[in-house]
Amino acid sequence: MDVPVYDMNGKETGTLSVDEIALGESVNAPLIKQAYVRYHANRRQGSARTKNRSALAFNSKKLYKQKGTGRARHGTKSAPQLRKGAHAWAKSRTGDDFRKDMPKKMRRMANRNALLAKLVDAEVKVVDGLAFSEPKTKALLGLLEALKVDASALLALSPDPAKSDNARKSARNAANVATCRADQLNCFEMLNNRYLVIDKGDLEAWLAGPSSNTKKDAKPTKSEIAARNAEKKASKSGEGA
Repeated sequence: MDVPVYDMNGKETGTLSVDEIALGESVNAPLIKQAYVRYHANRRQGSARTKNRSALAFNSKKLYKQKGTGRARHGTKSAPQLRKGAHAWAKSRTGDDFRKDMPKKMRRMANRNALLAKLVDAEVKVVDGLAFSEPKTKALLGLLEALKVDASALLALSPDPAKSDNARKSARNAANVATCRADQLNCFEMLNNRYLVIDKGDLEAWLAGPSSNTKKDAKPTKSEIAARNAEKKASKSGEGA
């Protein structure tokens, strides 16, 4: 499959060849849905709570006398049947776990298959040299208009802050524009937006990176796990300092 490549002015300068077979050859809707539901469920905090009568900041004073008013009998303001009252069956569990699991090979194939679905619908805009000289929302909106992006868009930026900082700042005030790191691109982010705008080099790196490994050796090695844990530990120690 040949994907058009554009410059920063929105003019087509060439094409990028993408292997459809490596992306799943055809769109597998059930697989994409399973991965999407997993990403969505794993974002839930599980901390939703409701208040019972004892948790409300109301005193226990009776609203009015029991008899002689012609009205219904009521006690305190915290009764469930009253406005701003408590919940009759309050949710009071300490925590809910909505997390779902999915094999790594299936997750990676779902991500690549979601990209194939975007490519089939011509909703991927590949830009050669996606960068801005200064953080300016007007420049970003001009690029999206030149690319004929008329709906929500996901801007996949380089993981290098020096290259992506201006683009990320330019997208902060743009309506219907979301950003993510190109190396962390997944089906949840892609399907939440109509278009995907990504740099040519970042797309090639994503296709050739760990996400392309959907075979039995997709599991990370011990050295990779140790390096990842060391990086997390270093970042936490830096935040504490």
